[in-house]
Amino acid sequence: MAPLITNIYTADPSAHVFNGRVYIYPSHDRETDIQFNDNGDQYDMADYHVFSTPSLDPQGPVTDHGVVLKTEDIPWVSKQLWAPDAAFKDGKYYLYFPARDKQGIFRIGVAVGDKPEGPFTPQPEPIKGSFSIDPAVFVDDDGEAYLYFGGLWGGQLQCYQKGNNVFDAEWQGPKEPTGKGVKSLGARVGKLTQDMLEFDAEEGVREVTILAPETGEPLDADDHERRFFEAAWMHKRQGKYYFSYSTGDTHFLCYAVGDSPYGPFTYGGRILEPVLGWTTHHSIVEFPEKSDRWWLFHHDCELSKGVDHLRSVKVKEIFFDGEGKIHGEKPEK
Repeated sequence: MAPLITNIYTADPSAHVFNGRVYIYPSHDRETDIQFNDNGDQYDMADYHVFSTPSLDPQGPVTDHGVVLKTEDIPWVSKQLWAPDAAFKDGKYYLYFPARDKQGIFRIGVAVGDKPEGPFTPQPEPIKGSFSIDPAVFVDDDGEAYLYFGGLWGGQLQCYQKGNNVFDAEWQGPKEPTGKGVKSLGARVGKLTQDMLEFDAEEGVREVTILAPETGEPLDADDHERRFFEAAWMHKRQGKYYFSYSTGDTHFLCYAVGDSPYGPFTYGGRILEPVLGWTTHHSIVEFPEKSDRWWLFHHDCELSKGVDHLRSVKVKEIFFDGEGKIHGEKPEK
């Protein structure tokens, strides 16, 4: 499968359909002398491009709309513009992004634009109460919007075990809970205010629970082949909510299914096996709209011949069977 974008290195693609086109909001990987480590310091991204295409079958031309936001535009950011996402509501487009603040702690910011390709003007401060990485915004059929986020190890999610407002620096680095009977840490989700700029104070930020289908209990922390690590994504099909994510150090993309945007979600299986490169990060989008054709955007390191921090976006079609399970190949009738 050839990379979708070859003029620059891109990763963590968040795909959306706006105005009949597929828009892709990825990270922009760049060369660095920073050595690989499990804190992710080598992922030293400094700006965002937006891409779009009119067709996925056949594959249409991909337009690079150029730089739409960069580090020096954002007053609170020190470095590392990691995986972004975008959303549309009430005539405005919103770009959500994680970055380290001046104290080195990851927060999530939002920038606003009038067009899906930007440019985007950032808010002067991060979203109040935000932390960690990998924002993913889901706008439900009723117009309510939800922000999913979180990532372990370098993403700092494990530093908030004492509460969403308590950063425990002792947990920084490649650490996470472990041990018999210890449950895995979940992503976080918060309903957004109507202006899409803050969390709804009444609803608060909640933990996303993934249940083991065989027990109905939350997944164990040591279940590294199924537990959440990073790269949350939400899509809805036939009234069901599909929460998908990366397992990080085991390199799978997995999904879980629920009846509410808040969950709980029951583990459903794998979407993608490990690719070349350490990270795996994705989005799932229906295109054309209301066609029930679904596409998995993801990345690997084939173009860079295996350099972990120089990744390239790819896309493939995925399929649902009669029970709503996801398959990488079209299931036989």
